[in-house]
Formats: sequence, C-alpha cells, structure tokens
Amino acid sequence: MGRWRDGRATLRIEDGGGGGDVEAAGDVNGIAGNGNDGTDSPATASPEALPLEIAASYRARTRGLLKRDGVRGALLLTPAGSVHTFRMRFAIDVAYLDRRMNVIAVRTMKPGRLGLPRLRSRHVLETEAGVMAGWGLRPGVRISVDGQATTNTN
Repeated sequence: MGRWRDGRATLRIEDGGGGGDVEAAGDVNGIAGNGNDGTDSPATASPEALPLEIAASYRARTRGLLKRDGVRGALLLTPAGSVHTFRMRFAIDVAYLDRRMNVIAVRTMKPGRLGLPRLRSRHVLETEAGVMAGWGLRPGVRISVDGQATTNTN
C-alpha cells in the first residue's frame, strides 16, 4: 500500500461486528448534527457514501478541525494515534482505526480535552459529536475510503 496524501475522498461504512467501547467524554448539549457550518446536517447524511477530507501531511493534521464551526462528512487524520480538542469550537466524535481500517474505539470529546493514545491506532476519524452513532460506527465496524489519493512507496 502507498502513502496517503491530503485530499478528498468518499467514506463507506461496511458491516462489521458489534462491541461496546463507546464512551461520551461529558455532556455535549445537543451539538450533534447541528449543521452549523452552513450545510445540511451530517447526522442525516446517508452512511452509504459520505464526504471525507484526508489530512495526511503534518500541516493538515496539525490544523485538523481548528478554526472551523463544523464539518460536512468526516476528517481522516493519518497517521494518528491520538487527538486533542484544544482551541476547537465544537464537540467531536473520534473513531480510532487500526491499519486495516477497523474501528478500535469511539469517543465523544468536548472542546479543551486531550484524548488518550491508542496503541494499535494508525488513523483517526473525526466528525461532529453524535454523528457516528447515527452512522452505526462502533468498535468492530470496518470503513473503506474510495477515491483516496495515495503515492506508491516502492
């Protein structure tokens, strides 16, 4: 497999097993799917094909969702094993993914929090708080990325 590059793609959620490692890091006061970025609420988007922004460069990963009022679809940080929400304007859902794009854990994080690192995590998926539950994203579920921009490493 090649290296990931910054860009846009499509996120697909595949059927997977269950599991229960979902935890809310505090009350998010109904922020989920508020569409406060001027777009339709991502909570009502079809989980079959979701817009995805890929942040693979150091600069794109560092910026992440900072200085944004919302996100349409999701943001994939790669490589990443942990995240923080310092200086963020809204609560987010965070899914930690292994190298095969299987969900390891899902957390909801309020602004100003530091997430614990996940040792097996190679990628992190971020979206507005409450949206991942609507998509059915939970530990054991596998996601796929269509139209990803990669460079061959060989």
